[in-house]
Amino acid sequence: MLEKGKISASQMGMMLFLAVVASGVMWIPGITGKYAHNDLWLSPIWAALMGTVTVWIAHRLHCMYPEKTSVQYSEEIVGKVAGKAIGFLFIFFYLHLSGFVVRSYAEFIVQNFLHKTPISVVIITMIFVCTWAVRAGIEVIGRTAQLFFPVFLIPVLFIPLLLNNMKLDYLFPMLEHGLVPSIKGALVPGGWFSEMFLLSFLLPYVRNQEKGKSSALYAVIGVMLLLTMINFFILFVLGKQIGDFLFPVMVAFRYISVAEFFENMESLVMAIWILGMFVKISIFYYVTVLGASQWFRMSDYRSLVLPIGFFVGLFSFWSFPNFNTGLYFDIYAFPFYGPLIQTVLPLFLLIIAALRKKGQSQNQNLTAAKHK
Repeated sequence: MLEKGKISASQMGMMLFLAVVASGVMWIPGITGKYAHNDLWLSPIWAALMGTVTVWIAHRLHCMYPEKTSVQYSEEIVGKVAGKAIGFLFIFFYLHLSGFVVRSYAEFIVQNFLHKTPISVVIITMIFVCTWAVRAGIEVIGRTAQLFFPVFLIPVLFIPLLLNNMKLDYLFPMLEHGLVPSIKGALVPGGWFSEMFLLSFLLPYVRNQEKGKSSALYAVIGVMLLLTMINFFILFVLGKQIGDFLFPVMVAFRYISVAEFFENMESLVMAIWILGMFVKISIFYYVTVLGASQWFRMSDYRSLVLPIGFFVGLFSFWSFPNFNTGLYFDIYAFPFYGPLIQTVLPLFLLIIAALRKKGQSQNQNLTAAKHK
């Protein structure tokens, strides 16, 4: 195997959790609020169904082809040529997505905090730091996720400080227009939940693989609960104005003020969020490098770390020349692009793999019957 390192099932679950929620916690509430309004708390629940289905598909494929990632078993399922094409599609997707995530991170930092800093500096700095993590391997990324996971949840402890600014009346009228608005609001987070397909690249390197599926499902549930809770508290603070803000979480935390001393909490939230984004970008970057090295049948993935890091930076500029382009992609394209590559395509592979396994089993039974 290209990667000699191993992670635990719990570390994998934390990696999946941060890979989905790190950026989603900033963008999803505002985007969801545009469609679901005061029913936005329901949207993560519908979206979690996408994550659950994706985990089931990825795990079933892993059971059929243990010790192999989706780039590797694609060739076994549909043949060398078609398998190479599908493997390349997975690699390109995660390369493209890595560039998008880096650009989104940089746009947020520049717009909210480092106004005079060139966005190229922010992008290059993050890619450089993530390059170190990717070269170090999956064990380092897993331990980093384990270390930052509880830190990432610290802002949740500050939510009670917003009680004086919360109005429960904003929750009503509940389901005024039925379930449709909340389902529309689930499209964007549903695309992000499909990122649980990262499981297919991580499971081969999990020590206790029998716990892999449950850890991934716990990650889905954890993301759903966190997003639901955040949507609730933002709704209670901002009301139906949520859709007017691009980063409503930051706006809500600016309301925190205790004795004019304990305030400006958005700076702490931003610092913790950067840690989560570091883990997320490192995971996508690592998966891209690992998949590419398997596609080229290389003996060591580390020689591709710097070249792919260069392409991640290139994609962050080329694919999304400005913030509005990235936002348009996130709202209108990714809800279909993400599940298509990470849920529908793997489902196609699973169906073909199941049919092939069934055919092989029938042939073996016929051969055994003839010998009798």
